[in-house]
Amino acid sequence: MDVFAPLQWLADWITYDLVGLSPEGKAGPALDFFLYDVPKVLLLLAVVIFVVAIIRSFFPPERTRTMLSHSRLYAGNVSAALLGIVTPFCSCSAVPLFIGFVESGVPLGVTFSFLVASPMVNEVAIILLFGLFGWKIAALYVVSGLFIAITSGIIIGKLGLESWVEEYVYQIRMGDAAELPEQSWPERFAYARGYVAEIVGKVWPYVVVGIGIGAVMHGYIPDDFLVQYAGPDNPFAVPLAVLVGVPLYSNAAGVIPLVSVLTEKGMAMGTVLAFMMAVVGLSLPEAIILRKVLKPKLIGVYFGINSIGIVAVGYLFNAVLH
Repeated sequence: MDVFAPLQWLADWITYDLVGLSPEGKAGPALDFFLYDVPKVLLLLAVVIFVVAIIRSFFPPERTRTMLSHSRLYAGNVSAALLGIVTPFCSCSAVPLFIGFVESGVPLGVTFSFLVASPMVNEVAIILLFGLFGWKIAALYVVSGLFIAITSGIIIGKLGLESWVEEYVYQIRMGDAAELPEQSWPERFAYARGYVAEIVGKVWPYVVVGIGIGAVMHGYIPDDFLVQYAGPDNPFAVPLAVLVGVPLYSNAAGVIPLVSVLTEKGMAMGTVLAFMMAVVGLSLPEAIILRKVLKPKLIGVYFGINSIGIVAVGYLFNAVLH
C-alpha cells in the first residue's frame, strides 16, 4: 500500500483538473512533480527528524566528545563513523566540535572519520533514499559512506598530519564535560518536537528550491540531455559528477529530489549518488569554515581523499547496479 497515494491524487487533481494543464505537455508533469514531492519530502523529514532527535538525546555533543576521547585507531574510526550517523554534523558547528574533539585527546584520524560520516551518511539521506529507491540502495549508500569515512580517517591518522592543524587549537582548554542529567521520556519528546520545528523551519526553503529545480528538470529537460554527458556509457561521468557537486552547497533534503529526477533521466545510480555525496560532504563553505582550524594542506588532503573515495564508490555502484 502506498501511504503517499492521497498526495499523488491531490497533486494530479490540482494540476490536471483544477489548473487544467495537460499531462502530455511540459508544465503539467513539472507542476505535478512539485506538488507531490514537496509535502512528501517534508512529511518524511518531520518523521525522520523526530526519531533521530530521540536518538540524539542520548548522545549530546559533550557525551559524544567524551566517548571518542577514549577511542583509538581502527576501533575508534569505526565508532566515530557510526556516531556520525546519529549526531548530524554541519559546517556551522565545525569549529567548536573540531576544537573540542582535538583538545579532548581524540586522535586526528578518528576526528576526521566523524566529520566525514556526519554530513555524508546522515539520517535524512538514508530514510529518503529508502523511500525513493528501496532498502538495497539505502544500504549500499550507508555501507559505502561508512567505508569512505573509516578509510579516510585511518589514512589521515597514519599520515601523522597533526602539525597541519592550526597551533591555537591545541592550546585551547575547554575543561572536562560536565555530567549531564538523564532526561525523562516526556523531556525527550519535548526536545524532539522542538528539534523538528527548528530543523524543518531551517531546511524547508532548501527542500522547496531543490524540488523546484527537480520539477523543472523533470518536465522540461529532454530525456537524453543528461545521458549524453553523464550517462552510463560515459567512463568519466562519475568524476564529472563529483567536480560539479563540490562547488554546490546543500543538504541531503535539498539534493535528494534531484537524485530522483537524474535517475529518471537516465543517469546511472552510482554517478548520481557520487554527485550527492560530493554536494553534502565536500562543500566549499565547509572548507572555508574549516580553514579556521586546519591549514590549507590538511584541507587539501581531506578533500582529496574523500573525492577519490566518492569516485571509487560511484564506479562500484555503477558496476553492482548495472
